[in-house]
Amino acid sequence: MVLLGLQIGWDSVMRMSADLRDLFLYEAFLYYNPLLLVALMIWLWGVNLWVFAQSSVNYVKVFDLAQTHLSHREIWRSAAWLTLIVPTSMTAYLYLYSHGEVSLAASQPVLLYAILLIVLLSPFDMFYLSSRFYFLRTMLRIILPLQAITFPDFFLADIFTSMSKVFSDLERSVCRMVNRQVATIAWFEADSVCGSHSIAIPLVLVLPYLWRFFQCLRQYKDTKEKSCLLNALKYSTAVPVIFLSALKYHVFPDQWVSFYRPLWLVSGVINSLYSFYWDIKRDWDLSILTRIFMFKGPSTWTNLLYGRSWVYYWLLGSNLVLRCTWTYKLSSHLRHNYITVFTITALEMVRRFQWVFFRVENEWNKMTAKQNFEMSSDMPSEADRLLESNSHTV
Repeated sequence: MVLLGLQIGWDSVMRMSADLRDLFLYEAFLYYNPLLLVALMIWLWGVNLWVFAQSSVNYVKVFDLAQTHLSHREIWRSAAWLTLIVPTSMTAYLYLYSHGEVSLAASQPVLLYAILLIVLLSPFDMFYLSSRFYFLRTMLRIILPLQAITFPDFFLADIFTSMSKVFSDLERSVCRMVNRQVATIAWFEADSVCGSHSIAIPLVLVLPYLWRFFQCLRQYKDTKEKSCLLNALKYSTAVPVIFLSALKYHVFPDQWVSFYRPLWLVSGVINSLYSFYWDIKRDWDLSILTRIFMFKGPSTWTNLLYGRSWVYYWLLGSNLVLRCTWTYKLSSHLRHNYITVFTITALEMVRRFQWVFFRVENEWNKMTAKQNFEMSSDMPSEADRLLESNSHTV
């Protein structure tokens, strides 16, 4: 069915004139690509949960989930629905516009966004109410870190940093819908309220990093650990990358080339290398790097991945390369090639998907080590047992 929809959409695109084809492909891509990337993230999260269920990592305790939490199958079912309805809406948009039904075409992305928002916020006991409430509650805790930061809080906020481009495109899409620029060429003006030079773009891009920055400050307030300040510094290094890039549209070209672009390049290198170092040194425990793939039962995946040195080198190499591509993803002046940016954003989600395995396992190992220590502290020592035995004898 999806392939049929893609075929109809492609035939509809071919009906357009060459002048309009690129414009409206770009516009359609803007409305629908963030939702496709969300679907990809949900698919990958389902894979994460499937691996956790096969291994010894108790992700239910790590995230403090209720017994009614979604399984990997339910996660995949949700991803499948989203993967189905987003291309369907995009096909309808392209088909209706190519056949002259401009107003009906313009309503397609608006209806899709409205339906998804209603489903997400619905107070009725359907569409996994408890899981939606858990997600929305965690989002509120991320935006307003007024309480002690829990593992789910900063874990989801870290995932949001990988989706900053998604949030930016969602903002631009909603902006065009509110200003009635859907299925028109008015939005293509770079200096318009929803254009590519809008100040809202860097502001939305930086939000996930500011959320994590303030979470780190809150953690420092609660724990007084200096590593929280170093982590806050890591997230702050993304700010100059984002705003120096946006300056290209607001300064003279010679100023950009001679002064601001070198600063942007330096800040991009600092952000990428600092983030890579933090992944390896702080977020992961390299001594147990591939134990996550030691499944409870016999599995081909265990034979392929557990204890293999190539997994170690792949993880380090891919993480470093994809960390460096953040500069492209976060830089609005490089976003003219939407296919390239979509690919890089998708690869960033794959990087985050890899990161999830070892970050959650590392947290589980810390929890079990703490529990074992507390249990050993509660048990009487050999000397205490001997003294107690002697006192009973007397």
